[in-house]
Amino acid sequence: MHRRCTTPLMNSIRSFSSKNTSDKIVASVLFERLPVVIPQIDPIIYAFQEFSFRWKQQYRRMYPDEFYKKYESRGKGDYQIDYEPAPRITKADKTNDRRSLQRALDRRLYLLLHGTTNASADGKPVWHFPEKVYKNEETLRKCAESALQSVLGDLKHTYFVGNAPMGHMVLEPADKAGPLKRFFFKSQVIATNKFDIGGCDDFVWVTKDELLEYFPDQAEYLKQMIIS
Repeated sequence: MHRRCTTPLMNSIRSFSSKNTSDKIVASVLFERLPVVIPQIDPIIYAFQEFSFRWKQQYRRMYPDEFYKKYESRGKGDYQIDYEPAPRITKADKTNDRRSLQRALDRRLYLLLHGTTNASADGKPVWHFPEKVYKNEETLRKCAESALQSVLGDLKHTYFVGNAPMGHMVLEPADKAGPLKRFFFKSQVIATNKFDIGGCDDFVWVTKDELLEYFPDQAEYLKQMIIS
């Protein structure tokens, strides 16, 4: 006769996945678009670089005039390259079109959805991250993938950063049905600038500062969790 051995770890896993608990576990996705262009240099840093260049110029080596004449004549030809950099300020920036990914090119953008969500206690439309209540998925990461897939249709232009949550929040819903435990997973946009987003009333792509305006009650926590 074999005796079944139990360990504290096994007991904790069993209690975590138990269906009898009143706690509601939610997997949320912080879906971000990385900066497309290099951020502009801060004026203070630019002033320091200019000062550093001028300081070094007074100690640079002096070459004879013949050297400069040979250098200036080298590589000259009949070709000409006309290059005009793309504008940093786009049409979406000018019109404040938050449904477009073609804005705030030097900042990170995050996807927010407006509509009803399984994690909402009263069922009213609210702004929220792509999320799903954890039920019978193999892992919380799988639950987060399912939540994002239900919004995008597929995950071919996404990349989940790691298997572990990047943050954890416990909320007390108004209906007192038990604590709501929300686990955040990070995912990033890959090789696209447009998504056909569904399953919601509306959506926006916002910077970190703009995102905090949508969640005034959780702003302090989200400000520390999101590094941009």
